[in-house]
Amino acid sequence: MPGDLEIVAPLIEDYLTRTYPPTDKIEEEMRALAAERGAFPIVGPLVGRLLELSARSIGAKRVLEVGSGFGYSAYWFSRAVGPQGKVILTEYDKANADRAKDFLGRAGFGERIEIHVGDGVEIATQLSGSFDVAFFDLDKARYALALQRVLPLVRVGGLLLADNVLWGGAVAREIRDESTDGLREYTRRVMNDSALYSMIVPIRDGVAISLKLA
Repeated sequence: MPGDLEIVAPLIEDYLTRTYPPTDKIEEEMRALAAERGAFPIVGPLVGRLLELSARSIGAKRVLEVGSGFGYSAYWFSRAVGPQGKVILTEYDKANADRAKDFLGRAGFGERIEIHVGDGVEIATQLSGSFDVAFFDLDKARYALALQRVLPLVRVGGLLLADNVLWGGAVAREIRDESTDGLREYTRRVMNDSALYSMIVPIRDGVAISLKLA
């Protein structure tokens, strides 16, 4: 990514990680795979816990992910929605989608997930029903488009969550490229939309949380 700023001081991030209770072997496996693949971009346990807490706080039972990788964020959402809930994963890379199915199945969440392979934005517009939570972790240049397409699918009182919105500090600097500009545009839109109440939580690489008011 263009920016190289560590949003949370490593000392604090390490402290927070140690403070949280351990999860299970599957979550550890997923983190290990990300590290083996050269810091493959997963949200990590700090953001994962925030995603789970956010979903639990509104009693979410139906979650849409636009961009799922090999299922790390879906692991946390699956914990939140419970046995009767559903997490819809969208992932362009079939190999990642297959890994997600394996990981989440072994975690006991196989009945809670539905995986679609292809363009997440296009897939989202073909789905029926509304969602309690939508989570964006796709190409950063397409965040604003994803917002435009997915916002109507989220119920009033639901949440839109977006990862990497601080982009290593690049959004606050005089850096211009498609990804950085895309993240700035997403942030501008959610902060200025009267139908949303939004804030950015500066952990990991920044998570935008938007509550749909109307």
